[in-house]
Amino acid sequence: MARRVLQTDLPELIREIEAFDRAGCLVRWEASFGGPPPKYLSIRFLQRVLIHDLQCRVLGWYSVPVRRVLKSAMPNGAGQGKASPAPSPGAHLVREWNGRTYRVEVTASGYVLDGQSYRSLSAVARRITGANWSGPRFFGLTERRAS
Repeated sequence: MARRVLQTDLPELIREIEAFDRAGCLVRWEASFGGPPPKYLSIRFLQRVLIHDLQCRVLGWYSVPVRRVLKSAMPNGAGQGKASPAPSPGAHLVREWNGRTYRVEVTASGYVLDGQSYRSLSAVARRITGANWSGPRFFGLTERRAS
């Protein structure tokens, strides 16, 4: 059975985490989060996340996994970015990108940009930027998710 960690133990435990090498961080991460960390994180970043998690557990703040579970359990997607109503057919979305103004027409079957039809706003955003974007986010129809 794991012993209860007290606030007085916190400085010592933080120093212990700061001394971890990559293998130590990975073992502690698995124990704390139940799975491996994302690849290519630096040792210093792993240490900082582990220290934050430890502080949350000892001082009573919710850890990141707990906050994720709580947000996902909220009704109607509360805690997520606010979505605007979907644009109606006939509406036009305007976005300036790299000095050019793009005007996209909303149709019943999708979207039209420069005479070419697209099934999703994300496809339109990809056509404009050359990168994978959330189309609704690119056109300002949703806000950034709260962290």
